[in-house]
Amino acid sequence: MKNPFHGKKRHVLLFLTPVLLLLLLALMVVPGFYSENKKFDSFTDNLFRSEVSSSTINLHYTLADPDSCDISDYPITFGSVPHGDPSSYQAAMENQNAVLSSFNPKRLSKQNRLTLLILKQNCKAGLDCPDAWYLQDPLSPSLGVQAQLPVLLAEYTFRSKQDVLDYLHLLKTLPDYFQKILKLEEEKSKRGLFMNDKAAERVIAQCLAFIDRPDENYLIPVFNEKIQNMKQMSKEERSSCQALHNKLIVGKVIPAYQQLIDGITQLKGSGVNNNGLSYYPGGKSYYLYLLRTQVGTEDSIEVLERRLLAQLVADSKEMSQMLKKNPSLLIEPDVSASEAAKPAEILEELQDCMKKDFPRLSKTPYEVKYVHKDLQEFSSPAFYLTPPVDINTPNAIYINPQANMRGTELFTTLAHEGFPGHLYQTVYFSETNPPLIRHLYAPSGYIEGWATYIESYAYSYANGNPDKNRILWLNRSMNLALYSILDVGIHYHGWNEQQVEKYLANFGISDKGTIGEVFQYILETPANYLKYYYGYLNFLDIRDGCKKQQGKDFDLKQFHQKILELGPMPFSILKKEMLS
Repeated sequence: MKNPFHGKKRHVLLFLTPVLLLLLLALMVVPGFYSENKKFDSFTDNLFRSEVSSSTINLHYTLADPDSCDISDYPITFGSVPHGDPSSYQAAMENQNAVLSSFNPKRLSKQNRLTLLILKQNCKAGLDCPDAWYLQDPLSPSLGVQAQLPVLLAEYTFRSKQDVLDYLHLLKTLPDYFQKILKLEEEKSKRGLFMNDKAAERVIAQCLAFIDRPDENYLIPVFNEKIQNMKQMSKEERSSCQALHNKLIVGKVIPAYQQLIDGITQLKGSGVNNNGLSYYPGGKSYYLYLLRTQVGTEDSIEVLERRLLAQLVADSKEMSQMLKKNPSLLIEPDVSASEAAKPAEILEELQDCMKKDFPRLSKTPYEVKYVHKDLQEFSSPAFYLTPPVDINTPNAIYINPQANMRGTELFTTLAHEGFPGHLYQTVYFSETNPPLIRHLYAPSGYIEGWATYIESYAYSYANGNPDKNRILWLNRSMNLALYSILDVGIHYHGWNEQQVEKYLANFGISDKGTIGEVFQYILETPANYLKYYYGYLNFLDIRDGCKKQQGKDFDLKQFHQKILELGPMPFSILKKEMLS
């Protein structure tokens, strides 16, 4: 399952202090205080600065030059962890909603109207789900902070001496940050909301793998290599920083991960639910919240399930017809002319293939990297790290050697992560110079849905037998459809593992080991498959709607250009914009 690494700056629920929101609201009602657009720009700029500076990781990965956004004095922190009374955060959301409701959409520019719609829809989802606080899990085995943090620290770019100092200071705070996470997990445990034993064991295994051989931790040579390129620092300063870094890794980072291991080990066994979200109080509401904020859909469960099933039936029918005409397609080997090509060569080939149907992007530097051996077991097959929005570089695509991808699989994966997938979409939208707040309110359903939509193109771009490539895509599409149906079944309808086995038996899937792995992954990542697949289906449906509306005037390249220029947003808003 492709799982591109975007979490560091994709926020779906914004928590601001009530005091700040009331202050902003007061500014909005001062007579003669700017025009409506000026007021709105001022509000969203303040919102952006407050949110992005609340985490040093967020700030560094979002802006290369914080001073350009009037951010010069910021705390060095990994961010806050929910604690205390959830009602205070609910009050903050209500205050934010009041601020947003004070703006007159008719007096705003088109860009600001769109931004207002996006913010209001996101805020409403938060208000509708007060239980979101304790049902989210920062230590998810697949997407949790303990899994993502090593890569984020390794890729922390040093552009200035201050960046180095911020990074070193950040490492000092890791034990306190993990302690706060453990306090949240302890509270979840008391409420009967702690993860099941299998998930706890996977989190522990991840942490153990990272701290194995502390003196040889890969963050040490990575830092040493980066610091040597810092010409702004003297040789003595670089040596001093290297010595301090070694001390912090061994004395702070490794103990922090050990602290996490000990805490999760102690809490293991307190998880009372081995099934989906619907078994938790407020679980169904939280699942709908994930659909609204993460997937970006307002569709009901019934509509969503009908669409998934319709696509599954359509793909199955097409595959059956193709195999009836040519049964050998099922056993024909996946032979691609790109079999021996290097990833960089494939990415160049993809940029040539896409010229006909996708608008041109300015020359964009990128680098293909490989996941470190200590992280391969727990990392996705591939992921893309987004660059700071003010410079659009560096663009890094990571490949996990343990996934052993080659041929058509590697080709389509690089399309998903690179061109015209994540890298292309991210940089294209950023170059339209959208309001900065838009970069923080980007539903994963748009982002991952676009990349999955691109995969379907990539199968047609790949060399080899076109019919075989089509069969490969139909098979992938059907798998994603099945997993998405299971996601809804497990988390909304309450299917247990036995019910999942029974359902999959209808499709000839009976291996209990495989079914168990799928069941556990979906338990750990609610709505994740839907970000990819239901997002993809929304792009298909919007494209079909535009084709029907425009008839012979429909232009695919112009369609893609408009989608890219509008950028990430909930699909209900995107559909109205595309079909208006």
